Amino acid sequence: MNLGKIATTLALAAAFSATSSFGQQFKALLFTKTDGWHHDSINAGVTAIQDLSKLHDFEVFWSEDAGRVMNDNWLKDYDVVIFLLTTGNILNDEQQAAFQRFINNGGGFVGIHSASDTEYDWDWYTKMVGHMFHIHPAVQTGVIKVEDPNFPGMDRFAPKFIFTEEWYEFDAPRTDDLNYLLSVDEKTYKPAANWGVKSGDGMGDFHPVSWYKEYEGGRAFYTALGHMPATYKDADFMHHVYGGIYWAATGNGFTAGE
Repeated sequence: MNLGKIATTLALAAAFSATSSFGQQFKALLFTKTDGWHHDSINAGVTAIQDLSKLHDFEVFWSEDAGRVMNDNWLKDYDVVIFLLTTGNILNDEQQAAFQRFINNGGGFVGIHSASDTEYDWDWYTKMVGHMFHIHPAVQTGVIKVEDPNFPGMDRFAPKFIFTEEWYEFDAPRTDDLNYLLSVDEKTYKPAANWGVKSGDGMGDFHPVSWYKEYEGGRAFYTALGHMPATYKDADFMHHVYGGIYWAATGNGFTAGE
């Protein structure tokens, strides 16, 4: 047995492990708990974000277990929490308090699609998200307009482009400091919806789709896109999602044309 060769091999393995662990940019907690509608696209979304983590060299941990991950001890190790297709009341009072402290301590939040259909009774959360979901019509193709190209992940979008989505109609803004990134032109699809218990006829001349804001020491990004499983195979959409994750985790910006 060549003890010198074994020692060298072990040392190289340890060095590779250390290099790998230090190489990742940031840590993201991917949270998909639902207490209501459960989107068929959750698994596709999880896989796509896991692929993003490999492409952009960040760590991601996926969980639906609020009891496990929504506490100070767990959250302290993460830079950003992603609410992917969450719905309903998913956190108890203690878990809400821990998540609020995470944001207050400089953490980032990313909400995707039905993150705006989550925790309606938690005022702090609704102000962070910015708008809450009201109703939607049938899935249709519409025209999206870029409102602001100066944000990470916006660089692949044309100034206007077609997109097929379940277009969320939102309530009034919960705060007055939202920075809008994308909007949809309601003249390019049929926005009317009637569910019996509630109805909607669109949002008028300005219908926001994505936005971001600084919030109580942290950062919050939201996109309403992402209803269908196939959307998570759209490279431009996933670049948009990564831009939000990157900004929420790091605070690093982007200026178009520079």
